Amino acid sequence: MNPLKIDLYTEISCPWCIIGQHRLDKVLAENFASLAVGIEHHPVILMPDCPPAGLRIADLMRSRYGITDQSAAWQRPHAEARLAGLQLDLNIQPMAYPTLAAHTLIRMARTLGTQHALAMAFSDAYFMRAMNIGDAAVLADIAVNFGFDRAQALHVVQDPNELALTQQQVAAAAARGIRSVPHFIIAGQWELNGSPTAAELIDAIATASAA
Repeated sequence: MNPLKIDLYTEISCPWCIIGQHRLDKVLAENFASLAVGIEHHPVILMPDCPPAGLRIADLMRSRYGITDQSAAWQRPHAEARLAGLQLDLNIQPMAYPTLAAHTLIRMARTLGTQHALAMAFSDAYFMRAMNIGDAAVLADIAVNFGFDRAQALHVVQDPNELALTQQQVAAAAARGIRSVPHFIIAGQWELNGSPTAAELIDAIATASAA
């Protein structure tokens, strides 16, 4: 039997994405341990104009949403993260960084069989260790643990052709109408957008696997 395919559209620096990915992993481990599942990641870039040096999240929250008290804004994602088994503290990471290079390595990791693990590692590095996931050296240091040669990883994240291929996937996601993340497509038919609950994921996966 072929694995149940889950297409997962995410942005590395989106807190709801790291929560959604952890929730998905928890649901699969606790409810579908015997089910063969193949997770394929697709890139969504929420800040395509983010400068190489990054932007302060406090400034973004203020300019985009008029939010001056981040601690109040983080209450809901912190609570949802705990439900997903993730001890997330959004105050740890003060910066937003460009993510095209990281998405490019995630795209290429599919052929290595390490795509989901690498995507999780990048999110963990960004949110849990406040690392600059726009920095080529940081990405390469992480990628070597997921099937990449360091020199190869450094080349990939600076190769205009590889970056352009990732941009094409970003454009394809937008053309499909995917604007908010995380976005789950299960078995090519059942779609969940935003931050689905564990119950919603269980229901969709159970329905898809039965079908």
